[in-house]
Amino acid sequence: MDKVALTAAGLYVIVLLRAGGTFAVGWLAGAGARRSRFGGRISSTKFQRVERAIQRWGAPVVAVSFLTVGFQTAANFLAGSLRMPLPRYLPALFVGGAGWALLYATVGLGALEVLARLFAERTALGVAAVVVLLLAVCGVMVYRRRRAAPAPRDAATEES
Repeated sequence: MDKVALTAAGLYVIVLLRAGGTFAVGWLAGAGARRSRFGGRISSTKFQRVERAIQRWGAPVVAVSFLTVGFQTAANFLAGSLRMPLPRYLPALFVGGAGWALLYATVGLGALEVLARLFAERTALGVAAVVVLLLAVCGVMVYRRRRAAPAPRDAATEES
């Protein structure tokens, strides 16, 4: 069997189990929240309106979430906790999961093959590429943290 097809099939099984499990955990968490002291807040008209909108229109969001990084788990958890019906959720899971598996099987394997070839043929260049990639990731993280942190107050304005 072709390496890409085998990898895509394995990733597809993984994503179905992971996202389906996240949906199930969300469903259980939502059921628990409805029985807790927050049950009154959850049964408000505004919340029920949001819940109906998610149940009706959430499937495309779930399907597209598989093409994002970081939003996929939240989308599946919220779909479960807001009780998206399975006939709407499962097609989104199957389509989105297939897209995710194909993307990572093709682009992911391609990137790994390029890195492997780079390390085999030009080790120094491969090490430099990994170092540059790690520095870029660290730079983005530092930039985001600094933007998210509140600006320090000026001592002169506090004394006035």
